[in-house]
Parts: sequence; structure tokens; C-alpha cells
Amino acid sequence: MEKHIQTPITPEAAGGLRAGDYVYLTGTIYTARDAAHKRMYEALERGETLPISLENNVIYYMGPSPAREGRPIGSAGPTTASRMDKYAPQLLDLGLTGMIGKGKRSDAVKEAIVRNSAVYFAAVGGAGALLSKSIKASEVIAYDDLGTEAIRKLEVENFPVIVVIDAEGNNLYETAIQEYRKS
Repeated sequence: MEKHIQTPITPEAAGGLRAGDYVYLTGTIYTARDAAHKRMYEALERGETLPISLENNVIYYMGPSPAREGRPIGSAGPTTASRMDKYAPQLLDLGLTGMIGKGKRSDAVKEAIVRNSAVYFAAVGGAGALLSKSIKASEVIAYDDLGTEAIRKLEVENFPVIVVIDAEGNNLYETAIQEYRKS
């Protein structure tokens, strides 16, 4: 099914999505990769406030290439999500409702998705130039010293993703294999 979703995403809206749904996101999403996740985790360990509110927000695991003239961002393809698995359950428990990346997630992340009525989306790897066309604005808002791994606030319009793990724990990577074996 194809759905158009406005961000931020409430747990109720995330709960209405199903593994395999094609979704077009419009609104604000944030980028964060390995180094930014590690820094947020360490800040939480010290009892500090995070530089962004996680409540109902979406984090895109992406580090962009430099923007060409007249564009807000360069190529913006997803990175492997499993590298954030150590940090994701805690961030989900703090209100994060969506993550965008590529590849499989751990059982701990899947459990945290279900526990928090969240969702894991996949963006198509290798299509960073195409994905960047849905990004209308980009602004570094934290950890500027991390370069491409800084946290960015993105304004997106009809950003294409696929629901991989839904709020009920259904996992497209598992169900698609089962469907393929049946045929």
C-alpha cells in the first residue's frame, strides 16, 4: 500500500503502517550516523539533554556528500542501520518513532520498535542522488565538528521509503523470503 505521511510521526500513525508499505514522508527529519549516535549516548550517560528532541521524530542514518551549487544537499543515500543498533533501543524508549536506513536490525531494536509503537523504514541504497531531490532544506544543528556525521535537520517532501519493521514487529526482510519460497 502507498501512504503519504507528515512528520513528526505519532505512535498512532506509526501503528497504522505495515511492513511492505510504500511511504512518502513530508516534513522534518534528522540525520545521525555512528559518531553522532555515540555522542548522544554518552550525553545521556552523563545526564545531559540531547541536542534534538526525539519525541515523535525520525532519524535518517545518512551522511551526505557536499551540495552542488543551488542544491541544499549532495547525494543522500542511507547507511547500514545495524551500526546504530547499540544505541537505537534507548532512543526509541525516549520517544523516537522512526528510523531510516538500509539492512537488517537486531532483535533488541525490533523489540524496542514494538514496545514503542515505532517503525523502521528502508531507503534505497545506491540511489542517494535521486533521494536528495526530495530534500528541500538542510541545516547542521549539532556536532558540527563531525563533518558529514553531524546532526542535520532536513526538510523533505515526498521522501520515498519502505516500511521494513512495523509497530507489530512484522519484518519485511523475513516475510518477503517466506513469500518468495512459496512461489
